[in-house]
Amino acid sequence: MRSYLEFEKPVAELESKIEELRTLSESGEAVEIAEDVSKLEAKATQALNDIYAKLTPWQKTQVCRHPDRPHASHYIAGLIEDWTPLAGDRSFGEDQAILAGLGRFRGRSVAILGQEKGHDTQSRIRHNFGMARPEGYRKAIRLMKLADRFGLPVLSFVDTAGAYPGIGAEERGQAEAIARSTQACLQLSVPNVALVIGEGGSGGAIAIATASRVLMLEHAIYSVISPEGAASILWKDSARAQDAATNMKITAQDLLKLGVIDEIVKEPMGGAHRDGEATIRASGDHIESMLAVFEDMPSEEIRKARREKFLAIGRSL
Repeated sequence: MRSYLEFEKPVAELESKIEELRTLSESGEAVEIAEDVSKLEAKATQALNDIYAKLTPWQKTQVCRHPDRPHASHYIAGLIEDWTPLAGDRSFGEDQAILAGLGRFRGRSVAILGQEKGHDTQSRIRHNFGMARPEGYRKAIRLMKLADRFGLPVLSFVDTAGAYPGIGAEERGQAEAIARSTQACLQLSVPNVALVIGEGGSGGAIAIATASRVLMLEHAIYSVISPEGAASILWKDSARAQDAATNMKITAQDLLKLGVIDEIVKEPMGGAHRDGEATIRASGDHIESMLAVFEDMPSEEIRKARREKFLAIGRSL
């Protein structure tokens, strides 16, 4: 069964009627329904177009959190061949909130990082809802150093509400691990491309997204704090998350204007959760074109260009 968001109710009602008619047709209770189904499908498509043409920042936040939206593991499965995962930070342990490994992307050897939220109760607990601990970021650093040593571009799939704020994580140096991971991104002599596929939350996201090129899916969000967290701080009321989302400039469209990201990857009508395969293919095309920009570029120039890119953010405002 397809999951619908609150603002998608008009579409849900139309698609429910379409399914009822199809069920009747299959049971033999109705035969001549093709025309009715066709009309309803056209109405449903138009309703979906109308809704997604004017999504608010809060509605985009709901879309990017949709349970059926493709996760990092789906992008890896769809884009990466010969995937070889690496585990552990060689210091404390393994953190499955961050997937790390080596593989081939369209004929090119690459290193891959991905924040995985999980898709059901068991996997969400295993991946800690995509909220990494220090060992996750130290694993990312280990992979980036490996990529630098062997000249492998780094691809990052970003999807986290933020780094894990638990006591154990703080005791093991969460802030330092995030800072070191961000530093490792900046110091890479190979190109790195980050794609925000869902939520890009705070330092937890930027730790693997300080990249030569930063891409965002059309309905993803990227911010220093979640709308709920911002509302709790500003108004002492998390129920005002909608107001926070509206004022924080968290959408891909806002961030492209501000120069925080470099390109928007268009999603299928109705969001990535309606056609994950098409979204993943389109993302792969954008990543490929971004990597081509750095073909044959000397390592020092790659590092310099990345540094200048981040230093330039906000200068023209």
